[in-house]
Amino acid sequence: MDGQDICVILDRMSKVYIGGVYPGRNSEGLNPEWPCDPFHVLIATILSQRTKDDNTRKASDNLFNAYPTIEAIAEADVAHVAELIRPAGFPNQKGKAIVECCRVLRDKYNGIVPEDTDEMCKLPMVGRKTAACVRSYAMCIPSVCVDTHVHRISNLMGLVKTKDPTETEFALMDLTPKERWSDINRYLVRHGQETCLPTHPHCERCMVKDMCEYGSKH
Repeated sequence: MDGQDICVILDRMSKVYIGGVYPGRNSEGLNPEWPCDPFHVLIATILSQRTKDDNTRKASDNLFNAYPTIEAIAEADVAHVAELIRPAGFPNQKGKAIVECCRVLRDKYNGIVPEDTDEMCKLPMVGRKTAACVRSYAMCIPSVCVDTHVHRISNLMGLVKTKDPTETEFALMDLTPKERWSDINRYLVRHGQETCLPTHPHCERCMVKDMCEYGSKH
């Protein structure tokens, strides 16, 4: 496949998956009370690691209701934060990381999430996926955010042949026009949640099955 093919795929998906999705926001766009700003997207993406989307939303709701700002979380008791985010799993690890992350943002970055990927990756539990998610959704900076859905589906479709998310990120960057980078996560995540399920891809209702290696065989 080439850049034109992936643009066709993204265009077809955009007609079905309106609005996209990011960690902390559910796929139906319900309860959209949390702003799509760098702070909320950053913390929700940390919470989303190794858990389901619904659990991320529950943990985000609990945390942001109690501590609505970077400064509030920076001053929070780690044990209380851990209890609030328990639905997302690994509460002690994530709770400690989130409080420390907000303290660093407050003390080193004047309460502003840095735009630079390398700078953002210096924050606790922030890797390339999290940084790309924040840059894409909250900063409107073209970025390829590769989570489990994107890595799985892009390989299943034959867009790339890669072994890990980082390799997938760079392969998709090479393949896709830069102005469409952010659409990759926006639509492939929804596709993975609603159609191309991890345990049972529904090829019979897939809008891009004719362009998919797996779909063409099933």
